[in-house]
Amino acid sequence: MALFTILFLILFIGLLLLWGRPASRGCLPPGPWPLPFLGNVLQMDQKGLLKSFQALQEKYGDVFTIYLGSRPTVILWGYEAMKEALVDQAEAFSGRGHIAIIDPVFQGTGVVFANGKSWKVLRRFSVTTMKDFGMGKRSIEERIKEEAQCLVEELQKSQGAYLDPHFLFNAITANIICSIVFGERFNYQDPRLLQLLHLLNEIFIILCSFYTQMFEIFPGILKHFPGTHTRLYSMIEEVKDFITENMERHQKMLDPSGPKDFTDSFLLRMDKERLDPESEFHQKNLVHTVLSLFFAGTETSSSTLCFGFLLLLKNPGVLEKVQAEIDRVIGAHRLPTLEDRAKMPYTDAVIHEIQRFSDLVPVGVPHSVIKDTHFRGYYLPKGITVYPVLSSALQDPRHFEKPNTFYPGHFLDAQGNFRKPEVFIPFSMGKRLCLGESLARSELFLFLTTLLQNFSLGSPKAPEDIDLTPRENGLGRPPPLFQVRFLPRR
Repeated sequence: MALFTILFLILFIGLLLLWGRPASRGCLPPGPWPLPFLGNVLQMDQKGLLKSFQALQEKYGDVFTIYLGSRPTVILWGYEAMKEALVDQAEAFSGRGHIAIIDPVFQGTGVVFANGKSWKVLRRFSVTTMKDFGMGKRSIEERIKEEAQCLVEELQKSQGAYLDPHFLFNAITANIICSIVFGERFNYQDPRLLQLLHLLNEIFIILCSFYTQMFEIFPGILKHFPGTHTRLYSMIEEVKDFITENMERHQKMLDPSGPKDFTDSFLLRMDKERLDPESEFHQKNLVHTVLSLFFAGTETSSSTLCFGFLLLLKNPGVLEKVQAEIDRVIGAHRLPTLEDRAKMPYTDAVIHEIQRFSDLVPVGVPHSVIKDTHFRGYYLPKGITVYPVLSSALQDPRHFEKPNTFYPGHFLDAQGNFRKPEVFIPFSMGKRLCLGESLARSELFLFLTTLLQNFSLGSPKAPEDIDLTPRENGLGRPPPLFQVRFLPRR
């Protein structure tokens, strides 16, 4: 009987392994053998996807396959592999891949998560309209400068007391998005803004959490039970209610002859194409596009600013050099402008190094191939998810002398002139390049220089005691909580 049981177990395990054998495995890039249903869960590091991918890359090379549950996923590691895919074969890799915990919310709608014709139409409209209302033009510079001055006035009220800057940095970046999308900014004490910022911050933390990474592997199981995803969906619905209320207010006051913002322009296009059953301009796409803009344009920029000020507190010598350059180029009696950036190579290098070192979205937002594709000798079937690991470029020791150190010299040549290595891709690359890149770059320069023009920084901790460990280390890396005081320089 015991022998029979052993033979049965051997047969059962063998059948499971055969069942787990993916039919297309020989066509895909190499990778660890998946278990039935569980995929490569045994190869997943408890420290998150990035650590898992790094260990697998050392064994399988720069292009490999892992199974997130039963779903095959191709990983691109290193700048060269990402460029070959996202730029050299840009059209083939232009699809948006699955994020299991987010898919039920967007359902393939909105400018970030749409695919095919819908994505092309929405992206073209979004880029054009955001330019019309300031992004990339001088008018958005004026909006950022105005918001920076509001922030200076708010910080002056603190009278040098220690504070957590995350809320205020969230507020200024959210206000810039609100000014483009809704044509207005909010007072920092406005209850509507406070609630919006609370929701966006909580959503970002969940999306960066270990739970979200586990949901990526076991969505079919976890979705049937109460959990963090339930709370996530509830908070996203609240943000959507905020957007819908503003949209309905815009509809009542809409002037066809003079759209005032992004929402007005979208509503006018909806009205123009209301008889077209295949139009991409409908309420769900508007709400989900605005929701995407809030996600992409608020927490990411504010988190980068938080990391930046934390790094300056930890590196007072760098802070001193930046403020010396500000004093020399801008002085004390006029506002910084984007034209100043070309004359401030050290400050520009510091901002780029903040983005590189903070590595805010380490594994990148997933792509998918929109057709059967041959890549580096492998066959990628239409629809397969592809993760471009941005961190593998930003932390590459072949391109950055001290990849694990905050070192502005990465962006300076021997003469002290600013230089940007081509592997600097925090906004990704190719057709899915972040559409808010120019806005984010303008915000980082103008907010940072304005604050450092007006304030010295103080920390309750000695530089060597400041901890840079992110609160989470998953799809994103939110900065740690910290205290800083802003002391008027003059």
